[in-house]
Amino acid sequence: MGASQDIVTTTRKSDESSKARLAYQYSGNGQIGWTTLLPESWLPYVQLARLNPPAGLCLIYFPHIFGMLHAAILRQVSPLELFHTSIMMLGGSFFLSNAIHIWNDLIDAPLDALVERTRYRPIPRQAVSKNAALSFTISQAVAAALFLPLLPSGFLQSLLYALPAILGWTYYPWAKKHTNNPQMVLGLCLAWGVIMGSLAVGVEPFEIGMWGARSMPRVEYSTLCLFLANVLWTILYDTVYAHQDLEDDIKVGIKSLAVLYRDHTKSLLWQLLILMSGLLITYGKLAEMDILYYIVAAGGSSLSLGLMISMVDLKSSESCWWWFSNGFWLTGGSITGGLLLGYIYRETSFTIHGSMGS
Repeated sequence: MGASQDIVTTTRKSDESSKARLAYQYSGNGQIGWTTLLPESWLPYVQLARLNPPAGLCLIYFPHIFGMLHAAILRQVSPLELFHTSIMMLGGSFFLSNAIHIWNDLIDAPLDALVERTRYRPIPRQAVSKNAALSFTISQAVAAALFLPLLPSGFLQSLLYALPAILGWTYYPWAKKHTNNPQMVLGLCLAWGVIMGSLAVGVEPFEIGMWGARSMPRVEYSTLCLFLANVLWTILYDTVYAHQDLEDDIKVGIKSLAVLYRDHTKSLLWQLLILMSGLLITYGKLAEMDILYYIVAAGGSSLSLGLMISMVDLKSSESCWWWFSNGFWLTGGSITGGLLLGYIYRETSFTIHGSMGS
């Protein structure tokens, strides 16, 4: 009888632990953290927008930060201008993050209902209707679009620059059905923040020869390297994230690099890391960055991702979630720190030389 009770108790604790993990991954009815201060009826909408924890928002904002710092280094803009632009882009990133996560859950709802980790999300558990979710995502998309006229290039040109990302984000939920590499689609969408961040500080990353008879196609190659490095970073962490649902994804037919490579995923991740590190080093050479950039941005991000690849247990959902939700701070923080140090170095050098010249 005692052994039987122990088994029941252990099972209940396991179920409670599982529910707690689900609640922390934008599922279930449990209110945790700052959401305990909100009315219970708001919880499903907070979960739809991935606001607790705000990992999605941060992963969208980080590429914008990279782009803004990169452009600030090229243009030598003032710290005050960079700060104002950063706040503006944070607002735009907030509404963009809300819109794309709600849209993704809306389209994914039938598949989410078949996967253990996601079947308690707001739409599958019928806490939010599909019509309400659609209205919510439209409102957030409109709010994000309102930031486009604030960019120095004006609304029309900003919209044209944003259009590839808009199309990519719209298509992304179906990529998991159409291709074995939806991580590439996600990477291109997220890395587009580098393009928009650069544009927000007044640097046009490319021209395609459509703005006038004398205009020729042009690409700013250092921006391209930073963009591609961000694509590879996304593929790395999202492949680890995808391993949480590997068994369920195989059963229901969801495609991903995790499903494609399975037990050979770490070999792929190491190759991607080498390419990403090479791109960050190439960026540093093209942008004429100082040694601190190479140590902090290239070195720090390579070290953090290498640690993740070495330490993560791809057969454990908990391990995959921990490294996904914590590891991006180390990598994103390293790249941000290296670029910020590069900006400070350039700004300081410019000020000193200006003082000597006067």
